[in-house]
Amino acid sequence: MNIAKFRQAIKPWMLPIAMLIGVLFHDSIHLVAFLSPYLIFIMLLVTFCRIRPEEFHIGRFIWILLFIQIFGAVAAYMAIAPFNSDIAQGAFICVFCPTATAAPVITGMLGGSITLLATYSLISNISVAILAPALLTIIGAHSDMSFLDSTVTISMRVLPLILAPLALAFMMRAWTPRVHKFIANRQSLSFYLWAVALIIVVGNAVSFIMKEPSDRIPEMICIAIVSLIVCCAQFYIGRRVGRKYGDKISGAQGLGQKNTVLAIWLALTYLNPIASVGPAAYVAWQNTINSMQLYFKARSTTKI
Repeated sequence: MNIAKFRQAIKPWMLPIAMLIGVLFHDSIHLVAFLSPYLIFIMLLVTFCRIRPEEFHIGRFIWILLFIQIFGAVAAYMAIAPFNSDIAQGAFICVFCPTATAAPVITGMLGGSITLLATYSLISNISVAILAPALLTIIGAHSDMSFLDSTVTISMRVLPLILAPLALAFMMRAWTPRVHKFIANRQSLSFYLWAVALIIVVGNAVSFIMKEPSDRIPEMICIAIVSLIVCCAQFYIGRRVGRKYGDKISGAQGLGQKNTVLAIWLALTYLNPIASVGPAAYVAWQNTINSMQLYFKARSTTKI
């Protein structure tokens, strides 16, 4: 088996392997955790080099996805809160959390629109930065930060990771076209960078859950199960909505693939800390779904 065939065979299994490594070595992940934003920056730069500035368009499809994200989160909270407020907060943050900055990478591999997902990821993250302080305060925040401080803090954690590689990709297109073309032709690199970043994300999530007190295990299990239901529902609804607009992959990834690192931070900062188990479990659920999608995509491509 040559290198190309080996890479094709191993690719669908890269995400499960990365998740397993993150679980096994979670105690040591903190040593390399600082690499995460740099990995995300580079893989987004590689992905964004495939985008043309004139392709950006905020259409009805994006507004519908955003409506589902915001109002779906409120609906999930209101439906569960009468029974258990902590589980309701976990469900809320798993829906309300913005699209992952790396979602365009997986979307491109699955054959969806990178431009649409990059646009929605930007709009989604900006919306959360603006709405999070108010909504999280209403449902029971305990943060001492002011509304303005919260908005600025969230924005500074999220927007540079999206805007900086996007701006750099556009500048290279205009000023250094040869370098831009070279990077644009190396799209497979972003996938392997994402696998490394996933090791860090999973390791951090496992370390966080392991630190929770044992007497909260039953409640944490309930939150994790609700997180699974929410994850599957968002991928399904996104796919159904996307089918109507001719891009079911972008719809599914836009709603289903979440910025779980930000979600965990939001839950720890504004909600009952145990609610952060929801997005921590969501890491496993969404990447299991992504792995299955990549597997079936690779299998169908091989048959063709």
